[in-house]
Amino acid sequence: MTMTRTFFGAALLAIALATTPALADGPIADRGEAVETAMYEQDRATILAMAGDYKVRFDMQESTPWVEDYTPLDRKISGGHESVRVIEDTGTRIVLQHLLVAEHEGETFVIKHWRQDWEYEPARILAYTGPDRWQWVDVPERMRNGRWSQTVYQVDDSPRYAGWGEWETTHGIRRWRSNWTWRPLARRDAVRDPVYDRYAAINRHQLTPTGWIHWQDNTKMKPAAGSAEALEPVVQEYVLNTYTRFDGYDVAAADAYWAATKDYWAAVRAKWAEVAERKGGIALEEEAQAGTVISGRLLELGSALQDGEVSQSAAIEEAIGLIETHTR
Repeated sequence: MTMTRTFFGAALLAIALATTPALADGPIADRGEAVETAMYEQDRATILAMAGDYKVRFDMQESTPWVEDYTPLDRKISGGHESVRVIEDTGTRIVLQHLLVAEHEGETFVIKHWRQDWEYEPARILAYTGPDRWQWVDVPERMRNGRWSQTVYQVDDSPRYAGWGEWETTHGIRRWRSNWTWRPLARRDAVRDPVYDRYAAINRHQLTPTGWIHWQDNTKMKPAAGSAEALEPVVQEYVLNTYTRFDGYDVAAADAYWAATKDYWAAVRAKWAEVAERKGGIALEEEAQAGTVISGRLLELGSALQDGEVSQSAAIEEAIGLIETHTR
């Protein structure tokens, strides 16, 4: 009976992921030029409103097990300070860079954190398709009108996950909800070598009176026994990341780091984009502690550049070489 229920649940989820466009909200009909323009500008204002300085609370909770022999992890709550900066805005493309600011024994550290790229009416997204691989996936043409994609990148600017959806106002709340997306394991899970190896997820971004929230609905999946491709669900997880506007930390340190390293990271982003275009995606070995096997060194080069220990040209040359060597 247990095996039957597990198989049935896995089958339903596989069908849902395979037929996402059909199960997602329907196409947005043409609303006329004036309305389309007004909605587009409202979407842009909402995305840009996520920039700023924040106190962040990370709240993670495994809830419902989908197999009988799994015990959900205890709830985990952590936090920190994060500065979010607009580093590109072309109108239809907005790039937000997150910078973590931490203190230890009186010393301030800035850690380049995740990045989110928003694109209006995208034709394709660079999606996670399984361990060590990200590939271009077409957005159905009928689902593009009025929608935005969000692509999230890891600390070394390699891709992490991508999805698309509509910004809408429901009961007075501005919200963006993604389609079903595959995601690699977060560090909190990867370092434990769990039975699951990826998430099937829906992401939501919503503005609040004091900032915004990022709400994740993650189904943790594992390879099914006896199959090279089938997956089955293990446990449900809910993650609520709350960004509350706050500048009572060393915001200047975040801006100083970015001023010193932005050209280096621009070159890194450009190399990742070139590789993805040339190779039809990115194949790169994941690493539990840092995300990818080259992430640690790319971050070290950024810090060394800020400290004057390496020239910008040398840092860029090494970074480009690492990306070229480790991607397939």
